[in-house]
Amino acid sequence: MLRYVFFRVLQVIPVLLGTTFLIYFMVFSMPGDPIAAMFGERQPSQALLDRLYEQYNLDKPFFVQYLLYLKGIFVGDFGMSFSGEPVSQVLARAFPPTLKLAVIAIAFELIFAVIIGLYSGLKKGSFFDNINLIIGLLFMSIPIFVIAFIAQYFLGIELGWFRPTVSGGAPWGELLLPGLVLGVSLYATSMRLTRASVIDTLNQDFVRTAYAKGLPRRRVVPVHVLRNSMIPTITNTATDFGTLMVGATVTEGIFNVPGVGNVLFNAILRGENATVVSFVTVMVLIYLGVNLFIDLLYAVLDPRIRYV
Repeated sequence: MLRYVFFRVLQVIPVLLGTTFLIYFMVFSMPGDPIAAMFGERQPSQALLDRLYEQYNLDKPFFVQYLLYLKGIFVGDFGMSFSGEPVSQVLARAFPPTLKLAVIAIAFELIFAVIIGLYSGLKKGSFFDNINLIIGLLFMSIPIFVIAFIAQYFLGIELGWFRPTVSGGAPWGELLLPGLVLGVSLYATSMRLTRASVIDTLNQDFVRTAYAKGLPRRRVVPVHVLRNSMIPTITNTATDFGTLMVGATVTEGIFNVPGVGNVLFNAILRGENATVVSFVTVMVLIYLGVNLFIDLLYAVLDPRIRYV
């Protein structure tokens, strides 16, 4: 197990270098002058422009800029944003709201997907199963911004059950509505995966053997059926969590969530190399960490899986 974790951690290095290099190159290649764009229609003096170019290392070649950025990462310095604020502070302010939003969305997705998918798989071909498949297909086909606007209008404005927009502090209570919207949009895929996996597991020999030994249904279903059916759902949920941590830009924009999506979108528009690459670096680390955790969780869910 430790050897497996060690080699997985080593894989982080080339992935991190390749990702940051690619993103830095894409941001560097964007047309326009980010320093000149800071002043809008005003014309700053050439001396001021030269000083800003030097401050943000924009007067140096691309590879020199990239190497200076990597050097800063290893010493904990992510650089400065064009507003003069350290990028580390921008990261510290943007990630907590997105993390809370992702946790709420994943909780909604996982709870409803597992419960409904399990019951639907056990009752394959029933009225409940058919209706559930239709509803799931409907959720999968509706764009996220449509679900968001409908939920915001009816649940937030008309009924007043939730706050329609999120305030600056992004408290948990105000994130319930956007979290529910994201959870609903992700629910259908996880539910269908759970249902299909439950149906497949019910036909396995070890389930038939458990029933043949006289084990009651209340023992067989949670221990033998559900536990061994969770791997596809957990894998999909881990991918969803990583995607949400990157920033649900559309949902965050509609509900005014001050998270990663909004900050990253504005940083790309302004051509802030350090901010964009720093966010991507943290996102890559989150993705790799979540994937490693899920790989290790497989051995807990399925005793047949072992890492040597």
